[in-house]
Amino acid sequence: MTASVATDDLERLPAAHERLTYGAVHLDVTDAARSVAFWRDLIGLAEIARTGDAIHLGVDGRALIVLHPGAGYGPVPGRTGLYHVAIHLPNETEFARVLARIAAAGVPQAPTDHIFSKATYLSDPDGIQLELTLETPERAGEITVGPASVTIRDASGRLRGLTEALDVREVLSHLTDRDLDRRLPIGTTVGHVHLHVADLEATRRFYTDVIGFEEHTFVPGMGFADLSAGGRFPHRFAFNTWQGEGAPPTPAGAARLRFFELVVEPARLAAIRERLDSDGQPYEVEGDILITRDPSANELRLAELR
Repeated sequence: MTASVATDDLERLPAAHERLTYGAVHLDVTDAARSVAFWRDLIGLAEIARTGDAIHLGVDGRALIVLHPGAGYGPVPGRTGLYHVAIHLPNETEFARVLARIAAAGVPQAPTDHIFSKATYLSDPDGIQLELTLETPERAGEITVGPASVTIRDASGRLRGLTEALDVREVLSHLTDRDLDRRLPIGTTVGHVHLHVADLEATRRFYTDVIGFEEHTFVPGMGFADLSAGGRFPHRFAFNTWQGEGAPPTPAGAARLRFFELVVEPARLAAIRERLDSDGQPYEVEGDILITRDPSANELRLAELR
């Protein structure tokens, strides 16, 4: 599957002005039927195609999640890999709709207010974590980053926590039609990916100096970093060492992140390839896709935006 994006898709990508955007996130899962029921019927992605063992799910014909059944067991603790994938909703109504649908199904979730975003967290049938997000950067004011702490003030200047309980009643007030069966709409994207890694500094260097993300929050004392893609929203790629410094990769055979796709302009992709060469970083090229791995063996695939 190619991760290229056609020119007429640009208006449908809210982050198209940023340095990098996401294609699909590919997941190894244990059971096709259970996973499709979660990602299609509960979350609201549309099934686009089945190619070989892969099940492509997305919005308006564009894949966001690709499932690869056949894993033998669930995620393994103490390993690097996916912390969560985040699907970003385009507006308050659609965020409220999916939150209400999950609640109506009786599936456990954790609604959370990050001030710069509203979110809810849940796990798929294998235990792979998903975040559903509404970007609200207009609510955030000043973020102060120290070596072991982060503080945030909202737009009114009030000190807030990085994670607070979400006002679910306020969120649901934006849902007036009560239609819980409607699928995720145009404008829904993979908005960020958050990884477990083995080395915070090596990962920071790779994703900023080589791939081209921009450092936003780097907090070694918390074992956490957050990178932007150059736009208004600060949280486009995140990573942590919460599974342990030096943690080994998730083994093949487990339910896990197989790889994720990034889409970049042709000139940026050429520059990334040059930086991989100059850094001595191994990579492969398959057709128009550049394939490489970060220092924790997480695979990413880069394609030209067309």
